Amino acid sequence: MQSPQSWNPQILGRSVGWTLIGTIVIGILSALFVVQGIDINLSANVAAVAEAMQDAELRLRAKAYVALLLFSMEIFILAGLFLLLRKAGELLASWSLFVGLTGSILSLLGAVLALNGAEISSDPAYTSLASDTQLTLLGLQATTDYTSFHLGLVLSSISKAGFFALFLRSGLIPRIIAAWGLFASAFVASTIVARDFIPLLGNGSITAAFMLSNLIALVSLGLYLGIRGVRAA
Repeated sequence: MQSPQSWNPQILGRSVGWTLIGTIVIGILSALFVVQGIDINLSANVAAVAEAMQDAELRLRAKAYVALLLFSMEIFILAGLFLLLRKAGELLASWSLFVGLTGSILSLLGAVLALNGAEISSDPAYTSLASDTQLTLLGLQATTDYTSFHLGLVLSSISKAGFFALFLRSGLIPRIIAAWGLFASAFVASTIVARDFIPLLGNGSITAAFMLSNLIALVSLGLYLGIRGVRAA
């Protein structure tokens, strides 16, 4: 005998939607007020970021805890999407959940590296080192943050593409939102990978294009789910 469903799809859909919007808002506020100048993912200048990290202990600690908050919210979103969409394709939903979790864990490394940076910039054991040595250590933290974030973003985008494909199949949200989300997620993942082999794709306008398309997709999904919930299957 099958046990009754213990969660309401409408409530879950709205919860996932507003949590998604929350991650976007927190990410924007963090970029504006917390990590400006100390996040390598917002600047291509490793030396400048490492130098700024020397005098940013509190902001580095704040960056780490914001990353923890975003990680916990992302896990809720992934679990919610899996529950909403597994009937549309359990294998793809499970795969998307696993890939998304892996991407989130990779991105979470940024929290560890931010705390590393805070320790290097404040602990006497490190501040007593020569300035060049300290800058090198901070530069390594920043570079590792950059690589882990981008690998995590690739996996997260692939995961989102899987979930948007299931939304397109199931009809739980408007097809235009699902189709755009599938396109944007594939655009982000493929461009990030391709630009490692084709430097021309690292052009700022191309980066802005895939970031904007992805933002539109996520905001559209978040607002639709938050306001309307999911359609009847």
